This record gives sequence, C-alpha cells and structure tokens, in this order.
Amino acid sequence: MLQDLENNFSELERKISTLQKNYKSLTENLAELNIEHEELKKKYDEEKRRNQVLAEEQKNIKLYSAISGNPEHNRLMKNHINRLVKEIDFCIAQLQNSGL
Repeated sequence: MLQDLENNFSELERKISTLQKNYKSLTENLAELNIEHEELKKKYDEEKRRNQVLAEEQKNIKLYSAISGNPEHNRLMKNHINRLVKEIDFCIAQLQNSGL
C-alpha cells in the first residue's frame, strides 16, 4: 500500500513537472507571438498609411491629367470643380449667417 502511494506520488510529481515545462513553453511562445503580433500590426498600419498616400497621389495625378486636357479625365475634373464650388458656396453661406 505504501509502495502504491509512493508510486502515485512519483507519478504526480512527474506529471506536475511536465505540466510546468509545458506551461513555461506555452508562456514563452505566447510572448513571442505577442511580439510578432505587434510587429505585424505596426507593419499593417504603415502599409495602410502608404496605401492612403498612394491613393491620394493617384487621385492627384488623375486631376492633373484632367487639368492638362486629357479627355479621359474630363468627368473627374468636372466633379472636382463642382465639389469645390459647393464647398465655396457652403463657406459663403456660413459667413453670411455669422454676420460677416
């Protein structure tokens, strides 16, 4: 009976040791994954900003092309001018409402 208890105790100690090793390994792995996640998040944000800059540059290039007379972009130029006119009208209305 005492031998069985000692064997059970030894088995429990071995299992606890294995669990501790596994836990340590998993926490180290989690820390590495968290670091990798943060790096990927930063890279994603950087690429997202870069994409926004490129989209704005593309929009400006189309606008400049329309200004220079490229017939493919005439509609874009008209829409841009209409948007600017609406913004100016809105500003004028605000100035009139404020009493200036």
